[in-house]
Amino acid sequence: MSLIAPFRALRPVPALASQVASRPYDVLNSEEARQEAAGNPNSFLHVTKSEIDLPGDVHVYSKLVYEKAAENLKQLEKDGVLVRDDKPHYYIYRLIMDGRSQTGLVCVSSVDDYNKDLIKKHEFTRPEKEQDRIDHMKTIKAQTGNVFLAYNNVAELDKLINDWKAAKEPVYDFVADDGISHTIWVVDDQETVEKITNLFGTKVPVTYIADGHHRAASASKVFSKDLEGSDFFLTTVFPASELKILDYNRVVRDLNGLTAETFLESLKKDFDVSSSIEPVKPAELHEFGLYLEGKWYRLKARPGTFATDPVGVLDVSILSANVLDKLLGIKDQRTDKRIDFVGGIRGLGELEKRVNSGEMKLAFSFYPVSIEQLFAIADSGNVMPPKSTWFEPKLRDGLLTNLIG
Repeated sequence: MSLIAPFRALRPVPALASQVASRPYDVLNSEEARQEAAGNPNSFLHVTKSEIDLPGDVHVYSKLVYEKAAENLKQLEKDGVLVRDDKPHYYIYRLIMDGRSQTGLVCVSSVDDYNKDLIKKHEFTRPEKEQDRIDHMKTIKAQTGNVFLAYNNVAELDKLINDWKAAKEPVYDFVADDGISHTIWVVDDQETVEKITNLFGTKVPVTYIADGHHRAASASKVFSKDLEGSDFFLTTVFPASELKILDYNRVVRDLNGLTAETFLESLKKDFDVSSSIEPVKPAELHEFGLYLEGKWYRLKARPGTFATDPVGVLDVSILSANVLDKLLGIKDQRTDKRIDFVGGIRGLGELEKRVNSGEMKLAFSFYPVSIEQLFAIADSGNVMPPKSTWFEPKLRDGLLTNLIG
C-alpha cells in the first residue's frame, strides 16, 4: 500500500505567490527562463534555473549553478518571500486550463515505496539528467520539483478532497500569465490529515509516475540516513479521472542519407501514406502526421506491422521500430542527438517552425497515449520509449517546496 505523509512546506506569502510561481525547470531552456524571470527577483526560476543569474558561458551543470541556486533560495527566505509552515500539512492543488479542472494532493511519498516498485515507472532515465537533480537537491537541501503521480480513483478520497475544497478558503488563487488557474488549499486539520494518510495506506495499493521520472530517481539516490527527511520526496498525486495526456511529438535532424522521395517510398512498406493540405493532428491510434520539406502527410500503420503487447502496440513503439530505427538509424532515443521531443502543448506550428528553420529535417505528430495504456505498461513491468507522454497543465514550481537535511 502507498505510504504518503504530510510535510512542512516552504512556500510564498500569499501576496507574492503569483510572482514566485514558475514553470517547471525542464520545460524551459536557459534563455526562455532568463526572459520569463526578467524584472522579477521573486521568480522561483532563480532557484530552479539559476544559470540565468550567471554569465552565459557558465555550463548549466556547473557547481556554480547549484551554489547560486542555494544562495537564491536562502535570499528568498531572508527577504520573507518564502516562509516554512510550523507543522506538517497536506495541500490540495487545483489547476484549470481551457475550462478543464484537475485536482491533486501535494504530499511527500516514500523513497522505500519507489525502490520497491510500489511507485511504478514507465520510462528509463538519462544519467546526466539524474545527476543534475542530485546535485541540485544536495546543494540547496530542498526538493523543488514535484513528481506527478497518478492512482486509480478511490471514492472516499475523492469525496474528502472535494468536501475540503467546498468548505475551505484557498491560501493561493491566481491565474498565471499563460491563462492557467492555480488554487491551493492547506489541509491543516489533524483528523483530516490522518484520514488521508490512512486512506492511502489502505485503499491505494500503488501509484504511477506520470511525469517526473528523473526527479524521482534522483530523490532515491539522494537518500541518506544522515540527511533528515530524504526518505520521502515531493509528489502530487492525482486520481486517474482527473488527468489528460497530450501528444509528445518528434523532430529529426536528417534523413540518414536518404532522399525525401526514397524515404516516402520506403514508408509505404509499413504505412498507408497520403498527402494533406492541412497540418495532421492524428485522430486515432496508429495514425501519424509527417512534416517534410514544407508538406504534411498522414501515415496509417498497417495491420501486422506491430506487436500487440502493452508496449509494442503503442504508437511511439510503432514509429520507433518501423521508422526511427529501421529507416533513420536512430537506435536509442534517449541518447541520439539527432532526435528531439516537442510537447503537444506547443502545437503543430512548433513542428513546422523547427523544420522550416533548417534546424530539423522532418517532424512526426502523434495521437496521445491513454492513462489506461500507461497503467498497463507500468503494471507489466515494462517501459515506454522515451518521451511518450506529455501532461498538461504543469504544476508550478516554488509554491510548495520540501526542505531536507
